[in-house]
Amino acid sequence: MTTVKLPNLRRPAAPAAGGTSGTVRMDRRTKNLTKRLKPGDVAVIDHVDLDRESAETLVRCRVAAVVNASSSTSGRYPNLGPEVIAAAGIPLVDRVGSGVFGTLSEGDRVTIDADGVVSRSDGSKVSGDVLDVHRAAALKSEARAGMTTQLESFTVNATEHLRREQELLLDGVGVPELHTRIEGRPVVLVTAGHGHARDLHALRHYLSEHRPVLIGVEGGADVLLEADLKPDVVVGHLDALSDRALRCGAEVVEQTGRTGRTTDAERLERLGVDVLRFGAGGAAEDLAMILADDRGARIIVTVGIHANLVEYLDGGRSSSASTFLARLRVGSKLIDAQAVAAVHRPRVGLPMLLLLLLAAAVALVLALSTTPVGSDWLEPVTSGLGALVDRIQELLP
Repeated sequence: MTTVKLPNLRRPAAPAAGGTSGTVRMDRRTKNLTKRLKPGDVAVIDHVDLDRESAETLVRCRVAAVVNASSSTSGRYPNLGPEVIAAAGIPLVDRVGSGVFGTLSEGDRVTIDADGVVSRSDGSKVSGDVLDVHRAAALKSEARAGMTTQLESFTVNATEHLRREQELLLDGVGVPELHTRIEGRPVVLVTAGHGHARDLHALRHYLSEHRPVLIGVEGGADVLLEADLKPDVVVGHLDALSDRALRCGAEVVEQTGRTGRTTDAERLERLGVDVLRFGAGGAAEDLAMILADDRGARIIVTVGIHANLVEYLDGGRSSSASTFLARLRVGSKLIDAQAVAAVHRPRVGLPMLLLLLLAAAVALVLALSTTPVGSDWLEPVTSGLGALVDRIQELLP
């Protein structure tokens, strides 16, 4: 049974007696919506099999409620998102239908009652199923029955992805050249995934001692900047990279897909940013792994990326195949941040070493002073120091 660990965030305020109210923010792509959500908003999404990463992002945005046009758990596999939302105390109204995007509009003020009815002040309403913690857990358990089918589908998708990207995966064809030197150096690859804050904190001594190449993957670039760490390279889709990440001075590698075309040239021109293009499919963190490996990284330490079997499937069919094959390509270079923190021991610096030597010398002198021989040795030193002090006092006014 997979245990869902929640972000260390405060729960939203308890719903008022009349229901939960908030301002509607809506987008069919959850990733796009989270960029403009504010605390107290009602997030209207269209997300089949809500994954944990998207759910945790919604929790961090401190939304008042989540309304999903689609099924948050379709039953294909035991996805983790609904349980994260429900356990954070955020109402999740499920399967309201795609008509919600015609009934409600961006900026509407709505109220959600305990039965899952979403009402606007003019009487317009939509309704769905309320997923609390118990219902979300039950749906996840039921979905385990579909694992065999999903594993078969995963195998087919992995084979198809390998066929499409075999030149990249096998020979590194299409990997962009970087100015940043990676050859022979450790790389720390950071995403805004589950547990990224904990991972980054665990690596604080490793980062200060080894000075690795820092690669921020999409939201991971902002994670580094918020921790006062400047990424050397930023990788991802342009619409998933913030203006701050694009202008931080790092080399920017844009994932353009197989078309190889920039998705928002006007934005790049406005920001005055040049980008390197990586025309390949798959998840952005997988391309970042391949990039680091192809450019000769000694090891690749991952922050915010943890992939057990359920999490592979939780990423969606195409991205799970990409993740599986990227990890096979990188092989033994890939190390989890928690593993590095467990085995890494901070080195003793020169100042600390000198302090230890001084303390040892003082202890030795004090020990010698208690013996007759030591007293004879130290008498000339103490006499000389006494004479020096007397001379200084004579010179003072």
